[in-house]
Amino acid sequence: MSKAMLIDTSNCLYCNACTVECKRENNVVVGRDIFWTRMDVHEVGQFPKVRQYYIKRACNHCTQAACVDVCPTGALYHHPDGFVVLDQSKCNGCGYCTQACPFHIPQLDVVNPLTGQAKSNKCTFCVQRTANGGQTACSMACPFGAIIFGEREELLAKGKERVATLQARGVNKARLYGENEMGGLHVLYVLEEEPEVYGLPNEPQYPAMITLWQQIVQPLGEVAFGAAILGVIGAFLVSRRNIRMEEVE
Repeated sequence: MSKAMLIDTSNCLYCNACTVECKRENNVVVGRDIFWTRMDVHEVGQFPKVRQYYIKRACNHCTQAACVDVCPTGALYHHPDGFVVLDQSKCNGCGYCTQACPFHIPQLDVVNPLTGQAKSNKCTFCVQRTANGGQTACSMACPFGAIIFGEREELLAKGKERVATLQARGVNKARLYGENEMGGLHVLYVLEEEPEVYGLPNEPQYPAMITLWQQIVQPLGEVAFGAAILGVIGAFLVSRRNIRMEEVE
């Protein structure tokens, strides 16, 4: 069985306990716009009829993880329990993961201002805790039960039960997000509205560029034609990396 997290947005009150505890537990840099967990607020409607929706955003730990497939150093990999781990000691700062992720989650942060060397940042499901049978820091910190960590199959059942309860109360658009998206996410969401309202893509897609990279460019990498294509795609990804770095700075 694989591990997962269930986020019930209908129980979230935007206290930010999860973001604070995540930074403390994982020593995430403070004072810069770098996060492993963040809270997003989305407003719907016009005054005076305005509704706010809160959602915890972090890595969704995709089964079909484009970031893992594009990482050239093996810094990103699937843990035996299914989630996606980042080993920053192996990260070379190429930024490919920041371009491959359909949820735009990985971030780059400069760790050596003199050389411009950067490292990727993202949630690791607190692997230092969960690999030993513990809970993630965010789920332990949540005072309202909006974040639950456990076995994926059990959380799927809980999520569907919660959706049925919300629909019975008249929340007709309530749905469970993540059961099948990207081969199945290891972060499942109970939503009260359409995914786009929360900043989630309705149908996240595995980037075509990554398929091209794996199936065509890499097999041809040792010949001149393949090397040329590799150089073009590599230049594109590096240029996009630099744009993302400027956004962080």
